[in-house]
Amino acid sequence: MKIQGISRPSGGVVIKLKAKEINRKRLIETVVLSAIVLVVCFVMYYFVDYIWNGSFVDWFQDNYTWTQMKTDGLSGQNILVTEINWPKFKILIMGAVCAGAVVCLLLVRGISTFYGRKMMEQAVTKSSQMIHSFMEHEIEADLVFPPEYAQLAVQMSQIKSKIERNTRVIKEEEKRKNDMITYLAHDLKTPLTSIIGYLSMLDEAKDMPQAQREKYTRIVFDKSLQLEGLIQEFFDITRYNLNQIVLEKETLDLSYLLVQLADEFYPILQQGDNYIELEIGQEILVYGDAVKLARVFQNVLKNAVAYSYPGTAVVIRTETDGDEVKIYIQNRGKTIPKEKLPYIFDKFYRTDEARSGNTGGAGLGLAIAREIVILHEGDICAESEGEVTTFIMRIPCL
Repeated sequence: MKIQGISRPSGGVVIKLKAKEINRKRLIETVVLSAIVLVVCFVMYYFVDYIWNGSFVDWFQDNYTWTQMKTDGLSGQNILVTEINWPKFKILIMGAVCAGAVVCLLLVRGISTFYGRKMMEQAVTKSSQMIHSFMEHEIEADLVFPPEYAQLAVQMSQIKSKIERNTRVIKEEEKRKNDMITYLAHDLKTPLTSIIGYLSMLDEAKDMPQAQREKYTRIVFDKSLQLEGLIQEFFDITRYNLNQIVLEKETLDLSYLLVQLADEFYPILQQGDNYIELEIGQEILVYGDAVKLARVFQNVLKNAVAYSYPGTAVVIRTETDGDEVKIYIQNRGKTIPKEKLPYIFDKFYRTDEARSGNTGGAGLGLAIAREIVILHEGDICAESEGEVTTFIMRIPCL
């Protein structure tokens, strides 16, 4: 991502200036520490050699020198000679070296720990500032992160891209949801206006012929059912994000479940003169939630029936493949365009641009079906070609 104007170079200049300032600060700290060490060494030397001189000499002579009488080779006289007691002095030197090594080790360890913490704090602070700058502005990663932060730059670029992608998806989903609510609100007026109009005529025309009264009553009833369906769509939209799908699994016969659903769909099929053809195996056992799986097949069947040509069959077929069962639900109807096929399982997505009272809904049925199938460790997809649309569900079986 690139920025315009003067913002692009300013980020790199600021980072470079901060890097130079940090390097200068480190150099000053090193010089100051070296000066402190030299001062401490000089003070110790001055204390031992000048202030503590007499006591130190007496202690050294008492412990690490010896005095003995020796004959002078030239004069032949006996003289008193003081010499260093080298065996004891060597032990002293060894002890001093070891003590110095330990002190140096502790000193280096302490300094390294101190600087390590300080450098870590600086690195965290610097990383935090760079991350904040990168995430808050439209700017390229290499203008924010120095070369030594290349790995962090790559990771933050990936995270930022993912966040932007998710944000875009959420916005698109929200837009579809708002559009769907607008469509529904508009569609509610049509059946409600008809209901009010026909009821007014029934109320005003007391002497209306019985046949006409029955006709108007039937129209009011049909419009009321249509209105109920639209209101149910509102409920589906509002409660979708409130409900968390929890499975209550048990061993169930998938064949029996599909036969039951086919019988329940008979009234819906009659409206378009459609029918169901069953091509399913016997006693297909799966471990799943019977209620939730029934909802999957209901949503997919409802979609298949809604978009089927009148008088055509909706085929339900099963196929066992190893440790999984494939369920095919196929219908004949308008081909779903290839560019729309990948999105039919998205929330609030509808393939038809214009809403119809007979087809579709809030665009949640297939999205819910996909979530339930995934919770069962399965998969769902769709194919559409030559006016034949097939939904394929794969679920583990026993």
